[in-house]
Amino acid sequence: MNVETAMKIIVKPYITEKTFAMIENENKICFIVELSAKKPEIAEAVNTLYKQKVIKVNTARTIYGKKAFVQFETTEKARDLATKIGML
Repeated sequence: MNVETAMKIIVKPYITEKTFAMIENENKICFIVELSAKKPEIAEAVNTLYKQKVIKVNTARTIYGKKAFVQFETTEKARDLATKIGML
């Protein structure tokens, strides 16, 4: 997957108090993604954009759009990525 396609899939990080807690407790970061994006596409897009291995992806449709909860291997990797993209 190229970077341009990955940027269309991953719209932006979703930042709330609850998502901050998810970084520390569950190794997850929440993103708003394209409505038509599938879980494998989301995992590949995160890997392409941020060079982090994704363990699991859960999705939910909300009034804000489609959210993707992306789980990483360790809390450190999730925290480092959150810092890199400006969440922390």
